[in-house]
Amino acid sequence: MSDKSQYVIEAGEVEALLGRDKLRLVDGSWYLPAQNRNGRAEYLASRIPGAVYFDIDEISDKSSALPHMLPTPENFGAAMGALGISRDDDIIVYDGPGMFSAARVWWSFRIMGATSVRILDGGFDRWKAEGRPVETGTPGAPQKAVFEARPDLTRVRGIGEMRANLKSGNAQVFDARPFARFCGTAPEPRPGLRSGHIPGSQPVPATELFADGRLKPLDELRAVFETVSLAMDRPVITTCGSGVTAAVITLALESIGHRDHALYDGSWSEWGQAEDAPVAQWLDGTISGKTSVRE
Repeated sequence: MSDKSQYVIEAGEVEALLGRDKLRLVDGSWYLPAQNRNGRAEYLASRIPGAVYFDIDEISDKSSALPHMLPTPENFGAAMGALGISRDDDIIVYDGPGMFSAARVWWSFRIMGATSVRILDGGFDRWKAEGRPVETGTPGAPQKAVFEARPDLTRVRGIGEMRANLKSGNAQVFDARPFARFCGTAPEPRPGLRSGHIPGSQPVPATELFADGRLKPLDELRAVFETVSLAMDRPVITTCGSGVTAAVITLALESIGHRDHALYDGSWSEWGQAEDAPVAQWLDGTISGKTSVRE
């Protein structure tokens, strides 16, 4: 049995597949302002040969004030068709550092019914450092395709369902944000949001699930989840700042065989500004510290 996730693929394997029919490479790079990187600009400068760019902010629900919410199946299908991607293509997603926004794009494709989606382990930064083929100059226009979305929206949660879970406690809730933000001892990067976490949720910082842009081996992923007492027979909801790194937890859960999970799409961008949503804090910055809950 492999010690690696079936949802990641090594750079050497990708390089060997270049030029194959039905292979679709997707640059899903997206960055926080503090990272001082621009995903689209970097894609236009250089990319894996034949890659198209998936803009998380543009391919989203434009009717929502929340950032990069999942678009309707119709709009997603139209956007993917314009990028030359069909639902049954062999889709390989990557980002710059390796395991950041690519997981969100992987999750989006899977939610919309794509049958084969993997993430390039190590990302484009490692790809370039290893001297693998790179395409520069203006990318060519993709040949249009038909992406027939078959969404599984049971894997998506909204704020109403999160409130209901506060009462039922049916699902475990894992938060991918950095630990200090989860505790409430560090401010949120988005203005107007309270600090803290959804009461009853547990911290699983996304950075604990990968190293050097590569998803950790399965035994190490299991060890991370053991620290928050993951019950394999109970549902899980993943959350983060705006629904991006929550997908890293989703990827890790799926990799170790946990199937009953969903992602809270609005995440803290929604919960942290909702006036009637309670917020918990671990004010001494430790798991064993006292919890305060405020409205």
